[in-house]
Amino acid sequence: MPGVIQIRREILTGLLEQARQEPQMECCGLLAGRGGIITHAFAATNAADDTAKAYEIAPEELILLMREIREAGLEFLGIYHSHPEGDNRPSARDIERAYYPAAAYFIVSPRRDAPQLIRAFSIRDGLVMELEIHGA
Repeated sequence: MPGVIQIRREILTGLLEQARQEPQMECCGLLAGRGGIITHAFAATNAADDTAKAYEIAPEELILLMREIREAGLEFLGIYHSHPEGDNRPSARDIERAYYPAAAYFIVSPRRDAPQLIRAFSIRDGLVMELEIHGA
């Protein structure tokens, strides 16, 4: 049975809206919630050198967002980013930089013709498993 991740529908809508605001750039951020259900998205600034082909959250901002999540009494549950071009499956770079094995990795496509607008993955030790997204 595939892994399952639960996320509030309004968070999914928000991720898609964010990805479509500047569809030529990768957006990114953190996901948090309680009891294994993602209830909050924390948008981050993409600090990558080439924001059209990569994403990176600056260490200082990552620390601030993690602190904000903790102070809100939430659990860090995932990371999201968009893929402006191509399929929204993890790239080699995404797999290489999957530093949080317990996190779900959401990849959003801003393209209206994408077969799946939002996909989620577990990435552990270089192994990728797609997660079934359940709206909560």
